[in-house]
Amino acid sequence: MTDTAFTLLKPELDSASGLALWIADENLLHQTSRVNSAITVITNRYDLCQQLNSAGWTSQFSDFDFTPYADHTVDKIIYRVSKEKPVVHHVINQAIRILKPGGTLCIAGLKNEGIKTYLDKAKKLFGGQMEQSKSDKNTWMGTLHSPGAPDTELLEDQDYASLRQVANDERYSYISKPGVYGWNKIDKGSAFLISELARFTERLPAPPKTALDLGCGYGYLTINCAQPGCRITATDNNAGAVLACQENIRQLGIDAEVIIADCADSISERFPLIICNPPFHQGFSIEGDMTDRFLDATRQHLQSDGIACFVVNLHIPLERKAQTRFSTVETIADNGSFKLVLLAQPK
Repeated sequence: MTDTAFTLLKPELDSASGLALWIADENLLHQTSRVNSAITVITNRYDLCQQLNSAGWTSQFSDFDFTPYADHTVDKIIYRVSKEKPVVHHVINQAIRILKPGGTLCIAGLKNEGIKTYLDKAKKLFGGQMEQSKSDKNTWMGTLHSPGAPDTELLEDQDYASLRQVANDERYSYISKPGVYGWNKIDKGSAFLISELARFTERLPAPPKTALDLGCGYGYLTINCAQPGCRITATDNNAGAVLACQENIRQLGIDAEVIIADCADSISERFPLIICNPPFHQGFSIEGDMTDRFLDATRQHLQSDGIACFVVNLHIPLERKAQTRFSTVETIADNGSFKLVLLAQPK
């Protein structure tokens, strides 16, 4: 599916010269452009980084870390706005710092994503000059030239780069940051899974010595399923999530390892226990590739006598797709919003 905002930016990618940066996240998955050797891609998605490197791009995986770039050293920044406001504000703020005087920021997005508000804010920060274009009534792009210093106060990015305590319960305090899904709360689905975890693990022939948290986020499931004698492997595709999960397990002394991977694709081990709160509620198609990939990863990494514990929204037809991959597919419980699904005996 073609993204109309990316279409506006594509000529800018093709023509960029000097030192240019393309800021990319999940919005840019499967969007293509011919490789431009002048451009370095900065992305917080490991799968996108792999995809771009395989296509010949120079791509850096980070949590939109601009610290390698000194003030006023970059000629051009190309950015299709992200879903979260703190991320967008962070990128715009960093652009005014690292762009050379006269350097260009090209930023595009859709009306329902707040692009017009972002353009208005960027225009003020960049001294009031902006060229604006659109491909239709819902898709806009602004081209701004750096005045060399911000003309107003920087945009509120909620101290984007910093980890901080965001939530707590009767057992733990949790560290996270903007840019991680559900970063400032305890996810209700994950809490439901932990409250009923014993109903899953009682099916195991013995207490598990290893477990896999597939799509760990900031690490809530990893932390709460930790038991003496069980080492947990936590994995995620998002740079911010990996940073937050690493810090949580470090501070809490959890016996776990955090691995950057796309649906555990770099992990060869099989596990007796897999726990997963998949990102189907993040705007991904519930019938599409993402559902299949999480189920395939679970089938690949689950021991023959192991169990997988999934929590999903009630409307997700996880069971139907799981039946082609697992001999045992059982809905353990639902609370009116979420359901818990047990998967076992991978085919």
